[in-house]
Amino acid sequence: MANRIVVDPVTRIEGHLRIEADLKDGVISKAYSSGTSIRGLELIVRDRDPRDVWAFVQRICGVCTSTHALASIRSVEDALDIKVPKNASLIRNIMNEAIHIHDHVVHFYHLHAFDWVDVLDALNADPNETSKLAQSISDWPKSSPGYFADVQSKVKKVVDSGQLGIFANGYWGHPEYKLPPEVNLLAVAHYLEALDWQKEVVKIHTIFGGKNPHPHYVVGGMATPLDINSDNGIHAERLMHVSQIIDEAREFVKKVYVPDLLAIGSFYKEWLHGGGLNNYLVYGDFPTGDIRDVDTYRIPRGIILDGKLDKIYQVDPKDSEQIKEFIDHSWYTYEGKETGGKHPWGGETTLNYTGPKPPYDQLNVEEKYSWLKSPRWKEKPMETGPLARIMVGYASGREDYVQLVDDALKKLNIPLEALQSALGRTVARGLESILISDWMRDDMDQLLENIKNGDQTTFDRSKWEPDTWPKEAKGVGWLEAPRGSLGHWIEIENQKVKNYQAVVPTTWNASPIDHNGNQGAYEASLQNTPIADPNKPLEILRIVHSFDPCLACAVHLTDLETKELTEIKLG
Repeated sequence: MANRIVVDPVTRIEGHLRIEADLKDGVISKAYSSGTSIRGLELIVRDRDPRDVWAFVQRICGVCTSTHALASIRSVEDALDIKVPKNASLIRNIMNEAIHIHDHVVHFYHLHAFDWVDVLDALNADPNETSKLAQSISDWPKSSPGYFADVQSKVKKVVDSGQLGIFANGYWGHPEYKLPPEVNLLAVAHYLEALDWQKEVVKIHTIFGGKNPHPHYVVGGMATPLDINSDNGIHAERLMHVSQIIDEAREFVKKVYVPDLLAIGSFYKEWLHGGGLNNYLVYGDFPTGDIRDVDTYRIPRGIILDGKLDKIYQVDPKDSEQIKEFIDHSWYTYEGKETGGKHPWGGETTLNYTGPKPPYDQLNVEEKYSWLKSPRWKEKPMETGPLARIMVGYASGREDYVQLVDDALKKLNIPLEALQSALGRTVARGLESILISDWMRDDMDQLLENIKNGDQTTFDRSKWEPDTWPKEAKGVGWLEAPRGSLGHWIEIENQKVKNYQAVVPTTWNASPIDHNGNQGAYEASLQNTPIADPNKPLEILRIVHSFDPCLACAVHLTDLETKELTEIKLG
């Protein structure tokens, strides 16, 4: 007889996620993913000026804020056929690259590491041995025995106080922790370093976008006043500051993050659960030319099915027969109907929830059980994110991808197929960080060269005024966010937003069962995973966290005091 494990809320994520798993003979036989709050931003932006929408939808999330702004800006520019200046494209790239690096490092150390690292076991480490280990994998300067002894002393004071603070509520001592104490100490030390590092890299957004979170964008380019001779603009000193931050970010990624990742991964290479669908979706991003020229993308576009790398299928976000969202198990309705799929251009955000309000004992998975819809590509469930991008890049034969992946596989002594797992998903995020940090350096060098040659243009206002627009227009803005492929679809009529839909990476990954009975990526990845202790389901957290969930992007708005769902009234 199956027993039901309920994890609600899943912590160390953005937003509210509930996971239920049926356990049979110590193994998950079936899992269910539920977003437990509602997003209504699509309703809020209707009838507004399309040029203002980015500022609203950026508030979908407080973590990946700039990605929603950029996707929205791109959707409007696509609808109105606006081509932005080269400098604006470079600045947008740099800002998106910065958020990727920031997000990946923070995810590894502060959201996901404790699924692999036993903090309390670091107290049993020999700092001399940790120092030897650190110096064997990197020439990062903070690696002396005294440094690690100081970190160990800080952790001991926290533990002795009886109040674990940021280290509270972990499954410390769980049998699935495999690291020696010295590796645990190394990871804890760099966890603390990453806290200081992460607040520096986001200053790139503050300089180019005015602030962080929620930096500024503008339809037609960037509101970034490049002027190397003006104290009121982005002058030479500020540009050099950005350049320095980029170099420091690259160094941290290559000398701390990735060496730690591979060192920790080497102890878990036998734990290859969490693969799931093996269907991968990538829109592509980081153009070296115009955004509409997919061939210039550093992250190539494509679809992989069933983990087979010998064929890449093409994905077109504008094709109404490719991408559709289904609501058979979602608390929505389409034109009064409870089932069916819609392409985002014709999509709806119409609420239809009459079931029990949280808290509840178990989801009624035979009916509707999530505030997430079920996006599908040609009716197939897909995984999106760093692993998808690495797999498509590798299958495309891109030299930089192939070299990085092959080198990592050799160091870990695992086959390529092993990447299709929770561990592989985590490794892919680190490998991608190397690529993106190098692209960020290249884009900054190009920007500096353009400015040196006298080009300081960041904005084209030729189609800024609404009287230049067609009466009706529609567009889609896509990009690769840290968690995967993001799309914003817009319809414009009489200079106002007629309809708006955002399909975010976590909606793809955390979606409920669809009309064909197909599970989303979270649900599929949990299936057949052994659970050592049902009262401490570390394995569930390990797999779900490997996707870096962002439920705030996939859903939105709830009352934490009453636990009642928010009612959105229009007009």
